[in-house]
Amino acid sequence: MQLENSVLDQLKSTLAVLYNDRGDWWTAWRDIATYFMPKRYLWLQTNNERRQYLGLNPNIVDPTGTTAGRVLASGMMNGITSPSRPWFKIRLAGFQDDLDYSARVWLDEVERRMLLAMAETNFYNAIAVMYLDLVFFGTAAMLIYEDYQNVFVCRNCCLGEYYLSQNSKGKVDTFARRFTYTVKQCVQEFGIENVSDTVKTMWNANNAQRLMNIEIAHMIEPNLEGPGQISKVFPFRETYWETGANDPNKVLSRRGYYELPGLFPRWEVTGNDSYGTSPAMDALGDVKQLQQETIRKGQSLDYMVRPPMMYDISLKNNPVATLPGGITFISGLTNGHVGGKPAYQITPPINELTMDIRDVQTRIREIFHNPLFNMISQLDTVRSATEIDARREEKLVLLGPVLERFENEALDPAINRVFSIMNRAGLLPPAPRSIQNAKLEIQYVSILSAAQSAVGVIPTERFLQIIGNVSAIYPKALNIPNWDELLIDYGRDIGVKAKNINSRDDIASLGEQDDQRAAMASGLEAAQGAAEAAKNLSATEVGGGANALQQILG
Repeated sequence: MQLENSVLDQLKSTLAVLYNDRGDWWTAWRDIATYFMPKRYLWLQTNNERRQYLGLNPNIVDPTGTTAGRVLASGMMNGITSPSRPWFKIRLAGFQDDLDYSARVWLDEVERRMLLAMAETNFYNAIAVMYLDLVFFGTAAMLIYEDYQNVFVCRNCCLGEYYLSQNSKGKVDTFARRFTYTVKQCVQEFGIENVSDTVKTMWNANNAQRLMNIEIAHMIEPNLEGPGQISKVFPFRETYWETGANDPNKVLSRRGYYELPGLFPRWEVTGNDSYGTSPAMDALGDVKQLQQETIRKGQSLDYMVRPPMMYDISLKNNPVATLPGGITFISGLTNGHVGGKPAYQITPPINELTMDIRDVQTRIREIFHNPLFNMISQLDTVRSATEIDARREEKLVLLGPVLERFENEALDPAINRVFSIMNRAGLLPPAPRSIQNAKLEIQYVSILSAAQSAVGVIPTERFLQIIGNVSAIYPKALNIPNWDELLIDYGRDIGVKAKNINSRDDIASLGEQDDQRAAMASGLEAAQGAAEAAKNLSATEVGGGANALQQILG
């Protein structure tokens, strides 16, 4: 595919600007990769470091930081997007008072099919990697593409190969990257007719040439007016091109999207930054301290167990050795008797070092919110469920802003993208006529989001408890709450399915039926009482051959 010179030049210029903007973050990411995940992000290191980290990593002696980050990532995976339970609901935007049964069934069926599609693709594997990137580096990227065999497929982009830019609303809308494909992958992905002449030659040469790497540039951006705009029906456009192609105007692929085909969540954003900060950045100083203290503790133990020694010169000539286990030969050490002794003896504060190391480890785990996910296992004594819930709710306050941002920047786009792909593929049932033009929205019912919502229903529970206690001495207190609205809102806040809660019209209709049945029961009871009274009066003689009923009726 051929483009105008100005269009491809504009893409290359944008890529260069994004590259320069990312430069300030490179050092921070390099330190994180060095002390937390050196074998995962080797391209953030120098060539010498890369070769060194393929073996034993000298920078991580105590892996507390790495394990603490993995606990947080696993806890978020299980608590927010667990594959074993539903974690979101599709509902109508605004109020749902007039939803009929067919609409509720349709919404539940859409949720079921979307969750099934996510489970049968690589969605959960990809999002697990995204949590790791988010926890350690504060920024993650995952692309979701349509796939004819698996409905859709997810791809994790590695930190260090991509660049981001956000719009005026603070949302990432531009994504670019440089990555490598083999010649075989280029031909399989883009077709032999779209690759450069160089790649065609390597493809036609032999199998060895097909395994050579080719650098590719990739950009997703808003489909704005001006040079390079494609059909206006697409809000976003995507372009792939070879950076070393011999034809400067040829691209591998160029197409449009109805929605942004990627998720770019950030842990915490400062100002107008396109990249986010992370818990690992906060814990980096403690992790470095932990490695240093662990090394010093090991050296202290070495000096105690294998101190440097001094021996008589008559034994052997040797340079001075002061390392643990070293030997130094000197003259006249033992008054003419051959022997040896330690060069010096130390008594390092091992207990103090151990206690300080434990304090540092505790700080690191707290920075990564580990007590939120393994709270019960760390309790010294058995606690009540109420106390455990109170502690969990207290700690969830710290994750509240993070969950809010993650839902806005990752989960909302993911669900919208999956819904749109499945809808275009005809994999969703047709919507009932009553809600065909209605706007849909997402409600999260995961463990963490449900716990966040549970914090909001505490006032309702306390209010009901007070009403129940006061009504024993003041019955009019039962008239204060609007019971229908109170219970409907409470059920929705704790995640009860919409189809399991009657609409307000149904509640009113059922209430009228209850009133009618109560009135009928009251009338029947009154009639039975009147019949019993008439029977008693007819059996009561008042003299003159008449009974009391006859006398009343005249």
